[in-house]
Amino acid sequence: MPKRPSPFAKTRIDHATETAEDYVEAIGDILDQQPTCRVKDLAAQMEVTHVTVTRILQRLSAEGLIDKDPYGPCTLTETGRVMATQSRRRHRLLLDFLLHIGVPSADAKRDAEGMEHHVSEATLAAMQAAMKR
Repeated sequence: MPKRPSPFAKTRIDHATETAEDYVEAIGDILDQQPTCRVKDLAAQMEVTHVTVTRILQRLSAEGLIDKDPYGPCTLTETGRVMATQSRRRHRLLLDFLLHIGVPSADAKRDAEGMEHHVSEATLAAMQAAMKR
């Protein structure tokens, strides 16, 4: 009998990418509003310290998601832009669905933020179809 994959494997993988997805999405949002994205902008948006942002930006740079010079602003690489777009799409669809089924706005915003990292494409497609009915 073939071994079935662990039901927790996807969740562990998703947890590993959550921070990267949150940060590239935030960088994209900041760059949509202003010409540059600096550590201080991300620290304010993510409500974390400059040290935390600097550490995460180093990781994102090593993973090829951002370009950043020391002490300079950061930009998304093409890979980072794709990740930010996908994350933003999942977030928007989840938020719309939660609001559609009557979840209060504050709860829907908070829940969508956590769910966006774990929801499958099949579930998103079903949610989208349900909203069209």
